Amino acid sequence: MRFVIILWVSALLASMASAEDLTQREGWVVMPTPKPFDQLVDDVKAAVTANKMGVVTQAGPTEAAKARGITIPGNRVIGVFNNIYAVRILQLSTAAMIEAPIRMYVTENADGTATLSYKTPTLVFTPYMAAADPDLATVAQELDDIFESIAQAALQ
Repeated sequence: MRFVIILWVSALLASMASAEDLTQREGWVVMPTPKPFDQLVDDVKAAVTANKMGVVTQAGPTEAAKARGITIPGNRVIGVFNNIYAVRILQLSTAAMIEAPIRMYVTENADGTATLSYKTPTLVFTPYMAAADPDLATVAQELDDIFESIAQAALQ
């Protein structure tokens, strides 16, 4: 039994070592930075506030894994939204609100730097646009601009 556990842990550690840094994908913004993980997380949160949005949620497996004795690269999902946009979107599509908050994703790279990534709000809300009020596309574009401003401020 001990051999099986050792083998399983070895396989888990090998699979984590082979994880790749994030790269561009359709509908995503992926911004590698020279910043370390903790600094980028703090800078994203500050940029969210500076852009009159709120950090609604935060989650990541890094600390829980560490408590279990497992070391993994830094990984944090930050949910970003604002009640003004929530009310506007609800007036346009009840179903679309399931996508709030929209997430920004900070990942630690193999070289110790960090990457900021997010799906554009337009991509996130696209599945609802055909059935929604046409202004949903306008709101999504406004949020695209805000998320870009957040990202640019966080990278400074």
